[in-house]
Amino acid sequence: MNTAMSWVSRRSWRCSGRGPEVAAIAEVADHLRYEAVGDTVTWVHNRNINYTNVCTFKCKFCGFSKGPLSLNLRGTPYLLTLDDIANRAREAWNMGATEVTLQGGIHPDFDGDYYLHVTQAVKDAVPEMHVHGFTALEITEGAKRNGEDLRSYLTRMKEAGLASLPGTAAEILDDEARAVLCPDKVNTEEWLECHQVAHEAGLRSNITIMFGSVEQPHSWAKHIVRTRALQEITGGFTEFVGLPFVHMASPIYLQRKSRRGPTFRETVLMHAIGRIAYHGLIDNVQVSWVKIGVDGARQLLRAGCNDIGGTLMDENISRAAGANHGQKMTEDSFNALVSPLGRTLARRSTGYMIYS
Repeated sequence: MNTAMSWVSRRSWRCSGRGPEVAAIAEVADHLRYEAVGDTVTWVHNRNINYTNVCTFKCKFCGFSKGPLSLNLRGTPYLLTLDDIANRAREAWNMGATEVTLQGGIHPDFDGDYYLHVTQAVKDAVPEMHVHGFTALEITEGAKRNGEDLRSYLTRMKEAGLASLPGTAAEILDDEARAVLCPDKVNTEEWLECHQVAHEAGLRSNITIMFGSVEQPHSWAKHIVRTRALQEITGGFTEFVGLPFVHMASPIYLQRKSRRGPTFRETVLMHAIGRIAYHGLIDNVQVSWVKIGVDGARQLLRAGCNDIGGTLMDENISRAAGANHGQKMTEDSFNALVSPLGRTLARRSTGYMIYS
């Protein structure tokens, strides 16, 4: 374990840490944020396309997907057509979006080429659109259903127009916790392998961490250490994104087998320590306004964060779990969030090119 992470594990996540200690860590993180990216706060104009809520996997935290045991829960099962997906991409482009984020359930009827066809449908509709899509679970399952190795599969996906992968499906990269949360999902090694192969194929991705459900601080440290080690090899991660567990409609919480999500103190520490741990390797730390809300996001921008993510038109997954912070943001909304901090707001591409 490197020196920074050793300090993080021994001191920053001690159960005894309280206000002054947390404030000191946040101050260090914010100083490192300024060193890395200055005072600019970035955002991307994007649209979520959750193409199906039907899923054969049984993640205990998910309030979005529908399987045989949830047919009377969480709304109606749906599967968008390729024309639906193309039309949503076209609408997003006409509204100023430069990225579509594609994620959904693992439908039992999909073959591995489904994800390729979705990518092609978006690129045929809007050739300039950045396709940010498909979790390590979707990619791994797609390759498996085709009987294809990851490198070949990801190369074909890139040729079809895939440009980057989201870090979701990582949840928490500690297999002890994963055995409770998502026992049939990709394990830690499989998630890391998928992202390493993606980076080697020329695709970028990000690191996400879901925290505050059943795991412990040592799980958080494992997650950061493993992803940091991969970044040292590939340099392919563009950002770190903390995702507080949204409990309200989560099955594992409704069964009284999980926490009610993290405390705000833990949320501050997760983002601040992410900034400290990845310093020199990943410049961008993103706050999820969907899960944390505007007031919380503003506070985290003082604790090492420099990015507020996307406009997220039609985000469904967090809202299905009980998040209530709205379905989309606008540039004016982001300005209202950032302006009290005296920081500069700038629109970016998925790869953090700043638009003038």
